[in-house]
Amino acid sequence: MKKIYLILIGLFTSCLAISQTASYEIYALKYSSLVHDSLVTSTTKDSVSIDFMIWLIKGNGKNILMDAGYLYSVESARDFDMIDDLRPDSTLQKLTLRPEEVTDIILTYPYFEHVNSIDVFPNAQVWVQKEDYNYFTTTAWQKGGVNSEFNRKEVRKMVELHATGRVTLVEGYNKEIIQNIRIFPGSRKPSLPQYALVKTGLGNMALASDNVWIYYNSNFVTPAPSFSTFDANGYIKAMQRMHMLVTDEKLIMPGYDAATFSKFPVITEGVIRVK
Repeated sequence: MKKIYLILIGLFTSCLAISQTASYEIYALKYSSLVHDSLVTSTTKDSVSIDFMIWLIKGNGKNILMDAGYLYSVESARDFDMIDDLRPDSTLQKLTLRPEEVTDIILTYPYFEHVNSIDVFPNAQVWVQKEDYNYFTTTAWQKGGVNSEFNRKEVRKMVELHATGRVTLVEGYNKEIIQNIRIFPGSRKPSLPQYALVKTGLGNMALASDNVWIYYNSNFVTPAPSFSTFDANGYIKAMQRMHMLVTDEKLIMPGYDAATFSKFPVITEGVIRVK
């Protein structure tokens, strides 16, 4: 009888530990904006308000960023007519979080607004698709490679971080990199912008990054004519997969849509919690 009792206690403890595995809180922090005037649909001309943001995934003793953002001084940023510009690390102060408290960064794509500020978070482990890293640091710069979106200084940053052991290269599809956080490669040409599936109190949430720029993309499962893409079919497939991975399409979070900040509770100016 005592043995059965101990087994039941063990099972209860195990179940309790599983149930207490905290789901994550998700925050979006805006650090810059622009107004992009272009076609949103094939029949309607409109202006899309674009926000550049970093996503904070908080829980299980972790402070995880989806992308690192950029500093306005970076040369690539001058091509855009930015407004409301703020350093990405400064936005964390609104949540009383210091840059050194960021434990991990999920790098979704090595374009400047994702990777430029990666070195201002000194203790973060960086997670990136192996194929994406290899393309960014080598293939893109060889004959036939496409590197117009990349910056050599940022390549050096990534290589140096990798040499210190702070870059983890991930291979494959549906990989759990941190407890209750899985990453998925998106479209495949020329590299692999990835998205993350995160367990939250609302259920599994897809942080889409470049795979869904604005809500229009996800709602109609199409890359809107507003934006160019190397692989339209790949983006559509990624969006279709995201719809299957979540229980509610509202849990697919686009990477740049300013409408996000009117859909969820405002914590403070430029910061919302997705709940």
